[in-house]
Amino acid sequence: MTTHLPITPGWTCGGCGADWPCQTRRRELRAEYDSAPVSLALYLAAQLVDAAQDLTHVPAGHLHHRFLGWTR
Repeated sequence: MTTHLPITPGWTCGGCGADWPCQTRRRELRAEYDSAPVSLALYLAAQLVDAAQDLTHVPAGHLHHRFLGWTR
């Protein structure tokens, strides 16, 4: 079980304090969803929607890059 889960409403990592998803969680998610990249994108899109409600001061483009931009 990972300790790198999001702490809301700031969307920081509970394991390392970085913006979530942190580098460690990104590696874990890539491994977990290795054979299901569309499922990973859907999961992260749902997280992005939740984060956008909490992080109204963060530009949408930044959130998109943070949550989905690294999945390519």
